[in-house]
Amino acid sequence: MSQNKNALIRYKTIDKCLQNKYRQWTLEDLIECCSEALSEYEGRQNPISKRTIQMDIQLMRSEKLGYNAPIVVYDKKYYKYEDDDFSITDIPLTETDMNVLTETVSMLKQFKDFSLFNDVSDILQRLEDKIYAEKSHTKPVIYLDKNEKLKGLHYLDEIYQAIIKKMVLIITYKSFKSRDETKFHFHPFILKEFNNRWFLVGKKKASQPITNLALDRIISIDYDFNLLYLDEDFDAESYYKNVIGVTVNSGLQPRRIELWIDSENAPYVLTKPLHHTQRLIQENEDKSIIVHLFVIPNYEMERLLLGFGCGIEILRPESFRKRIKETLQKTLDKYDEQIPTE
Repeated sequence: MSQNKNALIRYKTIDKCLQNKYRQWTLEDLIECCSEALSEYEGRQNPISKRTIQMDIQLMRSEKLGYNAPIVVYDKKYYKYEDDDFSITDIPLTETDMNVLTETVSMLKQFKDFSLFNDVSDILQRLEDKIYAEKSHTKPVIYLDKNEKLKGLHYLDEIYQAIIKKMVLIITYKSFKSRDETKFHFHPFILKEFNNRWFLVGKKKASQPITNLALDRIISIDYDFNLLYLDEDFDAESYYKNVIGVTVNSGLQPRRIELWIDSENAPYVLTKPLHHTQRLIQENEDKSIIVHLFVIPNYEMERLLLGFGCGIEILRPESFRKRIKETLQKTLDKYDEQIPTE
């Protein structure tokens, strides 16, 4: 058990003891009660020193923990609360506490579709009740980018449970490029979110490569309890370290991508790097910059770079520069076409 949790158990135990006004509490009594409480939680004896409890009492008295507990000593050996009604569990929330709790509740509720968070739903409800009891008409000031109309979100918890329970899925799927839906076995490894879209990452078979499935293209999910799950040690950090997004083109090695970025976009790229491999290699007099990335080019990276419009130019490699140029040319051609009039 962590030292912080041990300390919290001791504080609560001392508090519970001192609330009992019908008994006189010596330091030895408090040590004994704290030892019993820790033994109950840890399942083993864990001796507590006299100095530890003395320090606990000192901390509880101070503002450091926010308790300001009115613990006094009488008859030179007994401890009690000077205020008979005091308890550290009744400390009023400060304005800062209220703001932090409000935003925490708001952010946790973003994940309400996961059963993982259902376990804390009662706690969240009590927190909200506490917040609104003390501070009504509170509006959140943190808003997460979320689109509840995205298809496939209702599969999140079902897939999450399948991953942690290592269950083989039977997925009916229809990609954007396919005319017909297909059904196949799938061994789920992780769930990954990118650009407000969720993906299931895993394998169809042991001999096949890692596959990404967009949740919004899943038609249905079933289970095969007879097929043995591929219990691979999938390292997501390593697998995605050389790409932007979710598409990993198997067999390709990371390449040095050199980019020119205009003065308007340079501060954004410097403060929010396009990838963790981004390095600044030149600052120009007009405040434009040149950076390089060491990544495997993929669809998501192209979309990201094209989103900068004329604010970015691919300098190297030539093959990637040519590919982006062709895409931009096709875009210009679209604008040269005559729009039919009604």
